[in-house]
Amino acid sequence: MPITIAPLGQSPAIREMLADLLVETVANGGSVSFMHPLARATAEAFWRGSLAAAERGERIVFGAWEGDALVGTVTLLLDLPENQPHRAEIAKMMTRVSHRGRGIATALLHAAEAVAIEKGRRLLVLDTARDEGAAGLYERQGFTLTGEIPDYALKPHGGLTGTLVYWKRIGRPEL
Repeated sequence: MPITIAPLGQSPAIREMLADLLVETVANGGSVSFMHPLARATAEAFWRGSLAAAERGERIVFGAWEGDALVGTVTLLLDLPENQPHRAEIAKMMTRVSHRGRGIATALLHAAEAVAIEKGRRLLVLDTARDEGAAGLYERQGFTLTGEIPDYALKPHGGLTGTLVYWKRIGRPEL
């Protein structure tokens, strides 16, 4: 079945699917700002706030769909300081464990990048965990590693991990 990518809106059904994905990601070691075990109420509250920010135009939350099943997500952060109107951030990249290795994360990144360009952004930035992060994916998609911040965050099951900081020029790089 083909995968479709689309921005997500605020609805109880969408929040439930996103919460399921977040809980699964954290349980499987995904370093996306939460610790295991992640309470479902915490996951739902996170997505309620994130989707509310999307309604205000501060971000875009993309979903990857296989039929009626949400199998991945990524967020494009747009609400940045006044002196940074030319850039956006990639955050909360997640793919269902059962769907990894099928190009879903790549499709999500391409969708986010296309919208960032439409919105006049010329630079994307992101960070990913050194341990069990998606560094290889981002490098294959043209992101450049700036460096590592050691001991940046706790891994979902405990222990510290560094974060790798990446950037990519997109669209028309000149101001």
